[in-house]
Formats: sequence, C-alpha cells, structure tokens
Amino acid sequence: MASPLDDDELASDDYYSLLNVRREATQEELKAAYRRLCMLYHPDKHRDPELKRQAEHLFNLVHEAYEVLSDPQARAIYDIYGKRGLDVEGWEVVERKRTPAEIREEYERLQREREERRLQQRTNPKGTISVGIDATDLFDRYEEDYEDMVGGGVPHVEINKMHISQSIEAPLTTKDTAILSGSLSTHNGNGGGTINLALRRVTSAKGWGEVELGAGDSHGPFLGMKIFRNLTPRFFVTAQCGLQFSSRGVRPGFTTVLARHLDKNTMGYLQWRWGIQSSMNTSIVRDTKSSHFTFAMQLGIPHTFMMMSYQYKFQDEDQTKIKGSVKSGFFGTVVEYGAERKISRHSVLGATVSVGVPQGVSLKIKLNRASQTYFFPIHLTDQLLPSAVFYATVGPLVFYLAMQQLIIRPYVRAQKEQELEKQRESSASDIAKKKQEAEAAVLLMQESVRRIIEAEESRMGLIILNAWYGKFVTDNSRKHERAKVIDVTVPLQCLVKDSKLILTEATKSGLPGFYDPCVGEEKSLKVLYQFRGVMHQVLSGDTESLRIPKQSHRIDADT
Repeated sequence: MASPLDDDELASDDYYSLLNVRREATQEELKAAYRRLCMLYHPDKHRDPELKRQAEHLFNLVHEAYEVLSDPQARAIYDIYGKRGLDVEGWEVVERKRTPAEIREEYERLQREREERRLQQRTNPKGTISVGIDATDLFDRYEEDYEDMVGGGVPHVEINKMHISQSIEAPLTTKDTAILSGSLSTHNGNGGGTINLALRRVTSAKGWGEVELGAGDSHGPFLGMKIFRNLTPRFFVTAQCGLQFSSRGVRPGFTTVLARHLDKNTMGYLQWRWGIQSSMNTSIVRDTKSSHFTFAMQLGIPHTFMMMSYQYKFQDEDQTKIKGSVKSGFFGTVVEYGAERKISRHSVLGATVSVGVPQGVSLKIKLNRASQTYFFPIHLTDQLLPSAVFYATVGPLVFYLAMQQLIIRPYVRAQKEQELEKQRESSASDIAKKKQEAEAAVLLMQESVRRIIEAEESRMGLIILNAWYGKFVTDNSRKHERAKVIDVTVPLQCLVKDSKLILTEATKSGLPGFYDPCVGEEKSLKVLYQFRGVMHQVLSGDTESLRIPKQSHRIDADT
C-alpha cells in the first residue's frame, strides 16, 4: 500500500509551497495567493517570445496547484498521498461529496486491488541460523593437566550444536496462504530435521484458521490445527491442538492463549498447555516508546518459574536498547543483561550476558539482518567466575567499538554517499528542469521586485539585501561544496507584502524562484534584510515557518 506524501515528492511537487500558503489555508487565502502569482506570471504581460513562453509554463504550474487545492476532494487526496495519489485509476467513479476519511478509505481500496494483482509474486522468507559454541576451556581448565600435552597450552573451543531453520510464504489467493518451513539441528554429533506445511485461511476480518502437517526423523509425523479470533476490539483468543505420532504411540496436545489489552500500552496473557510439558502461564507485557517491561509466572512440568525483564529504549537514530532480566524457578536462577543497537538500515546487533546457578556464565550474540537471524550462544563456564563475567561484559563492548570505528561507520558512510549519488543522478533531469523554471521565474519577477523595493523604500519598510538557500558549509570545507547555496534574494523580495514576509511550514525548494541545490542533504535559508533602516539577519531550517521582520533578528551595532 502506498504511503502518504514523502520528502522527495514534497521537494518536487509541493503545491502549498508553490503558492506559499499554509496546509490549512482557506479558499480565500488560496485565491489571494493564486491571483498574486497570476499577475506575476500572466503570459500577456510579456512581449519577449522567450519570456512569454516561460511565463506560460509557470502560469500553468500555478493554475494546476490552485485547481487541486481549491477542489475539496482532490485536495483531500493530495494531502494524504501527494501528487501520485491523484494519478491512481478509479477516482473518476468516486462520489465527489466524500469526507477526507472516506476518500482515504476509497484510496486504500483501489490500492488493495492493485496489490491483489501482484499478490502471486510475493513471498516472505524468514530464517534462523544458530551456532552453539563451547568455550569452557578458556576458564575451567587446570593448566598443570595440559603441560605435557602437544598443543596443550592452547584452550580448546568447539562448536557443539547448530540449528538452521527457514520458512517461506506463498499467497494462493487473497485469503489463503501456504507456509513451508523446515529445520535441521545437530548437538554433540547427533542430529535431525523436520519439514512442515501449513495452510492458512483468513475467515473474516476478525480471525483466521490454519492446518499444519509435519514430519521429522526425531519426532515422527505431526498433524495440527490453529485458530485465531478477535472476540472484541480489546480481547482475542488463540487455540491450537495437535497429534504427534511416534513409536510410543499417539500423543495429543492442546494449547490456548487468552489475551486482552489492559490499556493502550499494556497486554495481559493467560496460557494453558495440556499434553507434552503441560503448564499454566500468565504474563503482563507493557511496551511504550521508551521502555518494554515483561512479568511472567508459570506452573508446569517440568518447568516452573517466575520471570521479570525490563528494556530501556534510547531515543537516538541507532535505536539503542539496554535490557536486564531475572528468571527463577525449579531449574535455578538466571540473571541476564545486555544491549542491542541498529548498525545499518536493515541490521540490528545485540549481545546478552547470562549468569545463572547452576547454568554458569554464557554470552549470547545475535544479529538480525532483514528477516534473517544469526544467533551465537557461547558457553564460557559452568561456574560463577568473576573473570568470565568481566570478559563476557567488556569483550563484546571493546570488539563492537573497534568494529564501529574500523568497519561499520566507514561502510555506512560509503553506503549513504552511494545512495545520495544515486538520488542525485536519478533526479538530475528533474533538478535541471526546476533550475530552469526558477531562473525563468526570477527573470519574470524583475519588474515586480523593482516596484516592491520602491514602495518599501518610500516607507522605510522591508528590503531583502541578500538571501541564500541550500547547504551552508564552514570555511574549512572544500571549495566545490560552496556551490550548494543559491541566491534567492529576488524571489524572497517578490514575496514581501506590506513590509512583511511570511513563509509557511513547507520545504522552500518549491517556492517560486527556488530549486533544490543539494538533493538529499539538509538545507537552510539565510536572509540578510533591512527594516526601518536597521540591519537584520536570520537562519531558518528548510521546513520551518518564517515571519520577518522580527526584533530577535536585529543585528546589534556593537557586534
């Protein structure tokens, strides 16, 4: 499904920016802006053939923007999905007296029809690779036992278990999906595998059902069924039953989960399992923007435990999270702590230290790459050794910092530069066209600007002395980077009315006489102006609103 208006479309076809009006602008405000630009760009005002041609092109752009924004239905579509939303086939049959909510619904219906036509080509592959490492020889060995052995001075680290699983989804119809999955496992030289086929059908907007068939060399054939149902908007239930066939006979199993939204951020779960490893489990999960909390209790055979975990989410671009948990039961007590961080657009790296009795100390490293998961549990010692805890904590941190500096950051920086270069290349023709339009607009503004300046000078009003738009760089930067700023003095002066200049919250690259000089990079507008004979200066972000003159922009004579 298409998403709402994105940044690239805002930069190139923002009708609000072109007319320099608020997104909440009334019909009167739209008319006033339209008339003003029509007077500026009307072809009949220009005798020179080239200027007349350029004026006609800009006049048509302004007219197109006004036609869309003055039509309530077209404006509602544009506000939600941008210019491309207006190009979706099917709008001609939609009743024109629709609210924005109804229009959004209709747009999504049309988009769903397009998605259904491409449904057969989709799959959703998911996979997990887990490699268990036994590194207890690093901490539990006795040096004197190895002194007389060849190579005895080198600790022995081995891979003692592996698990590989993969699944794909194949949509059969808009309601039916086939899911094929398989796994291979090995532990200390013994291994096995399973293969499963599930058929899922969406029965209604409130639920779905699934039938599963499986086979494996360790457990035998399996037949199961699963049902999900929303009972109310805040309450749902999942039920699963199965038959496991083996040399010992048929072993039935049944699992049901009841879940309820306790509030906007909190879920409560109650699970009952009968059959193999029967148990009763209850849990509360609270997930907010800054934290994730889980509390769970289970009574069962053979596992009875109580667990509590907390995760804090930093509000940074790397989506850093730190977490800690404690789990205690008949098996003993385990304390875990760790962190995870986004290292690229599609990759998240995490490390967790597990300290328990009688489990010992382990380090778990996980890498999520898109829909693939790579998991490396490293068992360090069966005892509670401070040295093992220290190295399990400090080692990954030092390794990550080194990788961050030497590999990750240079790689991400190179990727960003590559994507930015591709974006520049793909938009080069469009930017060249926008540049020509901007230069033509500046030529057409000359006469109007002259009259505006004369009127402002007569009343000691607002005079734009200099204005620049683009990416501002320091004096230490390379010379070619300074070309990323363009002069927009004339376009800004043309927008001055009654000694005031008002720019709305929209990218300024869409204003008449502007264009984007540095695609994909952060831009600003710097203005040096005179009001009542006093110098003023302001630096404004690309999408920030701007109102001048202001007392806070005044340049003090002492500075």
